[in-house]
Amino acid sequence: MPSLILPPALRPGDTVAVIAPSSPFEHVLARVGLGWLAQRYRVLFDTGVGPPLAGDSRRGGEPSLSAPSSRGLFARTGYLAGSDARRMDELARALSHPDVRAIFAARGGYGANRFVHRIDWSVLAERPRWIVGFSDVTALHVEAARAGVASLHGAHVTALGRGDARARAALLRALEDPLGERRFDGLTTLRAGAAEGPLFGGNLALLHACAAAGRLRVPEGCVLLLEDVTERPYRIDRMLATLEVGGHLTPAAAVVLGDFEQCPSGPDGVTVDEVLRDRLLPLGVPVVAGLPIGHGLRNEPAILGGRARVLSLGPEAVVTLAGA
Repeated sequence: MPSLILPPALRPGDTVAVIAPSSPFEHVLARVGLGWLAQRYRVLFDTGVGPPLAGDSRRGGEPSLSAPSSRGLFARTGYLAGSDARRMDELARALSHPDVRAIFAARGGYGANRFVHRIDWSVLAERPRWIVGFSDVTALHVEAARAGVASLHGAHVTALGRGDARARAALLRALEDPLGERRFDGLTTLRAGAAEGPLFGGNLALLHACAAAGRLRVPEGCVLLLEDVTERPYRIDRMLATLEVGGHLTPAAAVVLGDFEQCPSGPDGVTVDEVLRDRLLPLGVPVVAGLPIGHGLRNEPAILGGRARVLSLGPEAVVTLAGA
């Protein structure tokens, strides 16, 4: 698979869009996150008044706190952040807006895979921009990769609203210096070896859903990133087995495991660690666990489509990530 195009590095004052492609979210945290972004960038989002992303765009202040709390970005339709039509239009406008350099998701949850296949992703290839998020946003990352563009697996706007200075700084560093290298030491070796390739993956449940929809293309020689949350071990087993049967695991040159949070054993006592070993070690490639990425307390940003190096010659492993 050809190398993915790396979108231009962000600079202070650039225009960014915030979208809600999936589930509704905690408004207070989102408004704090929006305010923090607006201190560095010009922020666009669907205020619910007029066309989406055509309104509020400014830097240095808290954006549109007067925006209606039940419309636009803040809409709610059951377990979704508004109708499919609203969310799809919002994403389409963000992708085609001439000034937008990055698209941040307010939250994950569920819902993006209901419409991403209907988006014209060629506009992203024509004018690459960052897509930022994780969890359900994996569906957008998969489509970005299909379009040939790298994206950023990282914190949502609501997470940025929690005020973690380290997490905020890490996200800015990844977006404004995407070629910079970051090294993660002391990880756990499940299968030793060395490999290098483009980083690909994200949330296991979403990768499984994308495969079922015929949208998943795992690049040959990639370093496959997997993480998940609130899934029983047997469900992890089922998803990995399905991906294996579908030929979606064999292209990987290595597998790196992020957080598998709140994945408790059932009455049978089988653990998620046992399932991961059982399903992944037979691939015969290096497998490393403990990368601080996903739904845990520390969700490090990672460029999907960037370069990943895995070195695990003993019980401890090292993973190095960079944009290129």
